[in-house]
Amino acid sequence: MNREMDHAETETRRISRLKHDELSELIIKSAIEVHRELGPGLLESIYEMCLAHELREQGVKVLQQLSVPIIYKGTRMPNDLRLDLLVDDRIIVEVKAVEEFHPVHQAQLLTYLKLTDKRVGLLLNFNSPVLVKGIKRMMNGYVLEGE
Repeated sequence: MNREMDHAETETRRISRLKHDELSELIIKSAIEVHRELGPGLLESIYEMCLAHELREQGVKVLQQLSVPIIYKGTRMPNDLRLDLLVDDRIIVEVKAVEEFHPVHQAQLLTYLKLTDKRVGLLLNFNSPVLVKGIKRMMNGYVLEGE
């Protein structure tokens, strides 16, 4: 039992030392695995749940439906943001199951990055026949992949 806990703790430390690019790659590979198993056509919540499980199985810290307060001009607003996934407290993942991305999806993720002061975000569309065509990676306000 202690050996399993030591291994999990070591794996968590290894994950936290990964660079943003390496962690993004791990998330994308995990998403591809989920897509390979389930295929397109399910609800976003199913893909989110399975992706979080897949990442946790690999020792990655994942928070789901994280509530983030909105502070506007020094006042906390009554509603919060809801991030689909926050991976290793560094990368925001927004899970979609739509026919195609719309500009509002990208704007949503960019706003989440700005309001949480995170640098990297992934927009994943599990409704794509091939998941790699449904990935947008954003860093510091720029789309890096899947333009």
